Amino acid sequence: AAMAGGARRLYRRILQLHRALPPALRDLGDRYVKEEFRRHRAAAPAEAQRFLREWEATLIQQQINEDKQNLREKAVYGIQLTEEKLNDFRDEQIGQLKELMDEATKPNKKVTISKDSEYKT
Repeated sequence: AAMAGGARRLYRRILQLHRALPPALRDLGDRYVKEEFRRHRAAAPAEAQRFLREWEATLIQQQINEDKQNLREKAVYGIQLTEEKLNDFRDEQIGQLKELMDEATKPNKKVTISKDSEYKT
């Protein structure tokens, strides 16, 4: 598989950072990350490298947010995506982001993800 060793370390580090999230967001984030890494397990080398670079950038941004959060009282989760980044996404990815945003912003609902990766409440 094109993503072996470094991908495992990155995957574990992302899940470690999720421990600081509120339970509902942690559950949603963990499931999303697991599904995305599963989907890209057999990706072609070029796609795997791009996938890992994007997750590495996300990881760095999460760490920055965590550091900022420690300096103030109100927690902030997620990152703003630039228009350039959004233009690089396929329609399927935009749909996934929309579903993820909708689920993450629902008030006080438990989130579950079915085997076919559709989000349900």
